[in-house]
Amino acid sequence: MKISYFVILIVTTIITTLTIFQLPVRPRSPKKKPMVRLARLIIDSMQLESYKSFLKEEIESSLRLEPGVQSLYAVTEKNNPTHITILEIYADTAAYQLHIQTPHFLKYKTGTKEMVKSLELVETVPLIPEMQLKHE
Repeated sequence: MKISYFVILIVTTIITTLTIFQLPVRPRSPKKKPMVRLARLIIDSMQLESYKSFLKEEIESSLRLEPGVQSLYAVTEKNNPTHITILEIYADTAAYQLHIQTPHFLKYKTGTKEMVKSLELVETVPLIPEMQLKHE
């Protein structure tokens, strides 16, 4: 069976082109695990409005400035307004470590230090990790 010179030239050209323009293959990095937790706080009732002001500024700044902060959602108990729970979702633990070093977080932390009567940080495990928050 004869193979024409033209076919050999075409095959050689294709192989050469694929070799030259081959994109580097990067090994897949293990998927980062989000860091999700609850912060449960009890705030001094005489300073509640001031605390909420600090909290609002910190959350707005974090969501606007930090790509690794996926959600900071604060709620208060209906019958216990000084009991606040914050759902914190970070891209991973590195994003959290960056978050706690930001000027807006440090301002919040130092500004509310005397207002917080109790703080409990509850580490959690997402039941459906691929679930995303819906943003409109």
